Amino acid sequence: MSKKTDMFRMPAIGVCFATALAGCSLLPVEEQELQPPLVKPVQQNISTAEVKRGTIVKQIVGDATFQSDKMEYLYFTESGGTFTGMNVKLGDKVKTGDVLASIETSGLDSEIELQEINIEKIKISLEQEKAGKEPGDPSIRLKMLDLKSAEIRMNSLMERLEKSRLTASVDGMVTYLDKIKPGDKVSAYKELITISDPTALKLVYTAGNRVDLAGVSVNMEVGVKINGQTYKGKVVQTPMTAPPSDDKDIEDRNSRSIIIDVPNAPKDAGIGTHAEITIVTDKRENVLIIPRSALRTYLDRDFVQVLEGESRKEIDVEKGIVTSTEVEIRQGLQEGQTVILNY
Repeated sequence: MSKKTDMFRMPAIGVCFATALAGCSLLPVEEQELQPPLVKPVQQNISTAEVKRGTIVKQIVGDATFQSDKMEYLYFTESGGTFTGMNVKLGDKVKTGDVLASIETSGLDSEIELQEINIEKIKISLEQEKAGKEPGDPSIRLKMLDLKSAEIRMNSLMERLEKSRLTASVDGMVTYLDKIKPGDKVSAYKELITISDPTALKLVYTAGNRVDLAGVSVNMEVGVKINGQTYKGKVVQTPMTAPPSDDKDIEDRNSRSIIIDVPNAPKDAGIGTHAEITIVTDKRENVLIIPRSALRTYLDRDFVQVLEGESRKEIDVEKGIVTSTEVEIRQGLQEGQTVILNY
């Protein structure tokens, strides 16, 4: 073979070699395994408190209102009448005998007027019959029976009229009006109007529910503050001592209310005057106390978490007085221990 032929072969070998090198560069290169990054442990922010000795007081603090201690509740005694309207509005002063509301009577007034005329006629006829006759004369007896019959009829009409009106039986102030409207049918014994005696005042405090009044009893002392001045009061009625009522609204109100007598209340206090009251229902001195947020409860178990060095420990406890912010601990903890707050 000539040199010329060899010269043609050499570039071909070079191309193959170059191709081979290029082919090698396309092979995947094994990646080096990376080490996991170092993560700093998250530090927990723990709120704690120390078990201390002190005085714990359970008390009721709230806003009370002066209301009349003597109230008359007005209602109709029969259902079905058509209401015609109220003759008073809230805050009105009324006197005994004032007609405050009524139902439709369907011409009852005219019937009464005609019956009055009938009675007068019978009386005149009776006097004429008596003239010149003996008292035991049958004709006189008949006229007397006619008069008695007419008077019985009149009494019946007057009873109907009385039942159709709500009339004040005491002097006082209108402190409640039902939202009944003219044309509505009335229900028997449903309270429509309340009249209150403004001279017989008591403080009334109404809680959200009966449980909030736990521990309150008759004759308990009450701190009363009116316009920045402090007075002494006394509990005179609790839900347990409230009189029974057939009215569901009154029964519900009494079940959540206490009545307080303030003998030396300011003279300018009237119906609607507000006062701040404080009633201490329980108090203990020199006892172990923790924040309420440290107490944990699961089913019937009360316990706390105590911090000991870097570890936590659960301890069952026996609680005593519980207020909105503190708890008395009777057993399970010692003064100076650190409890973890539960937020």
